Amino acid sequence: MTPQDVEKLFIRADGSYGFARWGRPIAPVVFGVEEATLRTVKGALEAVVTLVGHQMAETDPELGSNLMMFFFREWDELLAVPDLERLIPDLAPLVARLKAADATQYRAFRFDNAGAIQAAFVFLRMNKEMAQIPAEALALGEAVQTIVTWGPQAFADTSPLAIVPDSGATVLRPEIAAVIAAAYDRMMPPAAADASHALRLFARLRLDQDGN
Repeated sequence: MTPQDVEKLFIRADGSYGFARWGRPIAPVVFGVEEATLRTVKGALEAVVTLVGHQMAETDPELGSNLMMFFFREWDELLAVPDLERLIPDLAPLVARLKAADATQYRAFRFDNAGAIQAAFVFLRMNKEMAQIPAEALALGEAVQTIVTWGPQAFADTSPLAIVPDSGATVLRPEIAAVIAAAYDRMMPPAAADASHALRLFARLRLDQDGN
C-alpha cells in the first residue's frame, strides 16, 4: 500500500480526513439472530479485537452495551424498538431515507471527548441477497467495519475480506489487517482529523514489512 492508499481509507464524504478507534473495551450485544449466529458474530468481533490488541468486556460501566447490532427484515421494524429513538436521534426520518435508498446496512458512531469511539450502532436489513452471505463472512465484515471509522468509499471497489482458495475460508485481507493493527499502536492517537495521520500509519506498515 502507498501513503495515498492508506489516506483514501479514511476520507469522509466531504473530502476531509477523519479517523477514530475505540477508546474503551467493546461490550457487544446482538439482536435478531439465533444463538448459533450470535456466537459467530461475537467470535468475529473477538478475532478482530485480538488482532489489534484491544479488549472486549461483558458490560460497559457507562452504557451497559456500547456496540449494538440489529438484524431485521424491514427498516420499519426499527421504529418499534423501545427507546431506540433516544440512541439514534431523528430515527423516523433516517428510516425513511434508508427505505428510499433500498439500503441494506447502516452504522452510527458516538465519540468521547478525546474523539475516540464511545459507542457504535449497526443495522443490517437481511433481504434475500444479504441472507445468502455466509454468517462468518457477514460477521467478520461488520467487525472490521466497526473497529475504526472508515471513509464511505474505503471498500467501495474492493472488499476488506478475501477467500482462501484451498479452504474457502473467509479472512481479513492482510493489508487491511496491517492498517488496523497500526491504528491501534499505543503510540498512535485515538482520533485524527489531519491526513498526516495516514503517513504515520504507513510508516508503521513499512516497519512491519521490513521486520523491524
